[in-house]
Amino acid sequence: MTDADQQPIVIVGASLAGATAAATLRAEGWSGGIVLIGSETSLPYERPPLSKGVLLGKDQPEVAQLHDQQWYDDNNIELRLGKTVTAIDPKAHSVTVDDGSQVSYGKLLIATGSRVRRIDVPGADLPGVHYLRTAEEAQSLTDAYAAKPRVVVVGAGWIGLESASAARERGCEVTVVEPQSTALAAVLGEEIGELFAEFHRQHGVQFRFGTGVEGFEGTDKVTGVRVTGGEVIPADLVVVGVGVQPNIELAADAGIEVATRENGSGIVTGADLRTSAEDVYAAGDVVRWAHPLFGRPVRVEHWQNAKDTGKSAAKAMLGQDVAHDAIPFFFTDQFDLGMEYAGDVPRGTSYQVVLRGDPKSGAYVAFWLDDDRHVLAGMHVNTWGATDTIQELIRAGKQVDPARLADTSVELSEV
Repeated sequence: MTDADQQPIVIVGASLAGATAAATLRAEGWSGGIVLIGSETSLPYERPPLSKGVLLGKDQPEVAQLHDQQWYDDNNIELRLGKTVTAIDPKAHSVTVDDGSQVSYGKLLIATGSRVRRIDVPGADLPGVHYLRTAEEAQSLTDAYAAKPRVVVVGAGWIGLESASAARERGCEVTVVEPQSTALAAVLGEEIGELFAEFHRQHGVQFRFGTGVEGFEGTDKVTGVRVTGGEVIPADLVVVGVGVQPNIELAADAGIEVATRENGSGIVTGADLRTSAEDVYAAGDVVRWAHPLFGRPVRVEHWQNAKDTGKSAAKAMLGQDVAHDAIPFFFTDQFDLGMEYAGDVPRGTSYQVVLRGDPKSGAYVAFWLDDDRHVLAGMHVNTWGATDTIQELIRAGKQVDPARLADTSVELSEV
């Protein structure tokens, strides 16, 4: 696709994935039209700063913006913000927008991202119950933290722990309620998850594991969280972080193949990120693609994936030969802990955890090995420079010796 007179490339979702795709199209020489449509009124932005610098009160949400308006003007990218695509017609190669307009496309990228899972209990709509996904929500929460309220965080996943960390650093009393046995159990397993929980305890965060939420107390605003057994934990502010779900409904309604089974939902694509519909691609949180390295479908909800799939989808739409094999990667900053994780451990997989270094020192590496002693994933905590080698071990697909992997006297590159 190089003819500027062809139908424009339309991107549904003015997200990190969508905006990255638009930038890549221009960088790769596409001179035709690009229309970027998004439901939010903010210029496209990335989310990590929202749960980090913004929540700490150090940054304004604007720091998360990818580009200013002038950049989109200079690159002839048409932004339609505050607009929602309500339907896709793959046969007619057009989309319908909530203002009644229709936009024709030559190629279409679906980058609709994901939305927070809402908690359905009495009092869930009370003022003072917060979620963290958008720039507006981040600003609202950081403003609320300034008063040093008593904070209850529902969910000990990544967003929950980052929210708890920021609240404690700003002087709030924090209790985290989680139905599982420890923090991050679903993503890191109990052994590593407990290391994160203990780290937070050392910084004054209280945990209530094995505990569910029955409702929120209060009349004009939230005053407490009623947990399993009827106890009420006092709260001036609640942060709910119980995961996200991909926005696949638009694609499904258009007859595009989606997966909806538990832990496997998403828009189904091949390694080239092309969907079951002609000239329609997907990127970001919403795509579940056939990973050529892993030999199985993968869906990833993190920042790096949005950038990587946005770039790959743009190249594929231009007719380039694409086999998207990026290794999933994400990072977090909590108190004085910096962590980077690479790889993917499928739910239900049996694995062995190998620790390299002493977690009590505050700097260590953890590996997840399958039954054949292949490295599925690796994570470093305050051990900078390890990620590239971790990814090399994953790509190599070779058996490793767990004892050598754990031995800090053996260079990782020599394992």
